[in-house]
Amino acid sequence: MSKFSHRSAEKELLDGENIPFEDICRNMKELDFINTWLGGHRITLAGISSIIHSTITPTTPLHICEIGCGGGDNLRAIKKYLDKKGIAAVYTGIDLNPNCIAYAESRKENTGIKFTCSDYNNAVFTSKPDVIFSSLFCHHFSDADLLEQWQWMKDNATIGFFVNDLHRHPIAYYSIRWLTRLFSKSYLVKNDAPLSVLRGFHKTELISLQQSVMPGNITLQWKWAFRWLFIYKHEPNII
Repeated sequence: MSKFSHRSAEKELLDGENIPFEDICRNMKELDFINTWLGGHRITLAGISSIIHSTITPTTPLHICEIGCGGGDNLRAIKKYLDKKGIAAVYTGIDLNPNCIAYAESRKENTGIKFTCSDYNNAVFTSKPDVIFSSLFCHHFSDADLLEQWQWMKDNATIGFFVNDLHRHPIAYYSIRWLTRLFSKSYLVKNDAPLSVLRGFHKTELISLQQSVMPGNITLQWKWAFRWLFIYKHEPNII
């Protein structure tokens, strides 16, 4: 049976404990580079643009929250994008790994973004975020856990949520495997980048999962390079 037939259940090294802070920093820096040059940030911006495009002009700043925020590079990309458009927003990043949060808070580029070290399930909001999203986070979870996660995102976002994650495909796997072998200096990235592809999704799997999410305005789009953009919007949109 092909290793691309079903999602891998092997855990990534980053999901382990007691990883030195220096190794986390190297991992986060390289992931930011990969997201920038392989189009990950562009897909995240397509998600935020789509999900707020049809909403009325807000009278208060939007609240945008990322779960599994890592080093904060996705939120930083969104902040830069919305600032240029003159759209006011506040930003919250949530991650369970204290080293990821420490790294995110150490980056001066992340000024203006609030970071919280917590399981997303235990996050406490003074008011619900308008938009919740994740990027390269869903593939860390089993299908059953993922359904609970999407339900939580749906219940806690007033406008909707979106997911940017990986397409499980041989070209994606072998490309990132060789690129990281040649250029990465992080043992975490070298191990986890190709493994994350094996933990990614086929279209039929995402369609099956999304049918378990309650009715709403749902879109699923394939994006280069081998990513899926899954968008859920409440009907009607509320802001």
